[in-house]
Amino acid sequence: MQGMLTALQRGFKKWIGWKRLGIAASLVIIFLAVRTLVHTLKGVHKDVILTALTEIPAGHIALAALCVMCAFFTLTFYDFFALRTIGKKHVPYRIAALSSFCSYSIGHNIGATVFTGGAIRFRIYSDYGLNAIDVAKICFISGLTFWLGNTFVLGIGMAVHPSAASTMDQLPDAINRLIGVGGIVAICAYLTWLALGNNRRELGQNGWKVVLPSARVTLLQILIGVVDLGFCALAMYLLIPAQPPIDFMSLAVVFILATLLGFASHAPGSLGVFDAAMLVALPQFGREELLATLLVFRVLYFVIPFSIAISIMGTREFWLSVVVPWQERRRPNTMFAAASEPVPQPVKRLTSQR
Repeated sequence: MQGMLTALQRGFKKWIGWKRLGIAASLVIIFLAVRTLVHTLKGVHKDVILTALTEIPAGHIALAALCVMCAFFTLTFYDFFALRTIGKKHVPYRIAALSSFCSYSIGHNIGATVFTGGAIRFRIYSDYGLNAIDVAKICFISGLTFWLGNTFVLGIGMAVHPSAASTMDQLPDAINRLIGVGGIVAICAYLTWLALGNNRRELGQNGWKVVLPSARVTLLQILIGVVDLGFCALAMYLLIPAQPPIDFMSLAVVFILATLLGFASHAPGSLGVFDAAMLVALPQFGREELLATLLVFRVLYFVIPFSIAISIMGTREFWLSVVVPWQERRRPNTMFAAASEPVPQPVKRLTSQR
């Protein structure tokens, strides 16, 4: 039996592998989401969507934009926390904020956030002496912050409001409540494991070794993820139609599940996946009104930050690739010109010799 399992494991690694399995899973998620979205959008009228857009209060849009700004501000602490965790304290907060904002904003829109975000991080942090292994550690700690925050909020939400997830995962309320409680238990078990001792908090070997933060500091890590998700869910809550009423926790559960599906699909901007999940999970709202909400949220959370991040990175690359080399080429010429000028010699006082 053991030999057969070993052979199956070798065959899986040789012919399939986790990378190909992940790509296949992403394609399946995207295909199912697009099919669901096309089916859901049948009969939707464009004029009704435009009317629904005008019915969203301007004050709610402004508050939602403020929540998105707060969410991205909280997002900057993902990298800052990771840098301090791996001991790279010489990198200032402004660089961590730049890297975190640009990597997530561009990665969310292009897709395959792990790879695109990692490439942007390496481009920025390499100027501060960080190598590829350091960037990989930063991506790991930042991803851990994301998943801890999601697990904590989703666990509480599904334990308190299990029916909010039932329309999406088609599971009974009892099973969803059990999943929520399991998430909270997993968080508590992880914190207990961290509190057992420093030697147990090391993952990896040699240069890939990562020392996880202590249990007390991990509470701060969870808080960062929770605040980020809270602001994002609040932005959606402000844009959602007022009727029929829905409580914030139920919407947060739906929002996080839709976000995780979009993240798992690696689709650019979670396009199609996030929208289909929200439409399926919130059937009580009119499709046109909900599409108007999703459109405004997509502009606030995806389009505007993506445009800002692209502008920042473009300006930075122009400065480093054109302006700085031009200044360096001029500096030696100035020094050479200064060196070629005759240097006045000190005047010697003539003294009469006796």
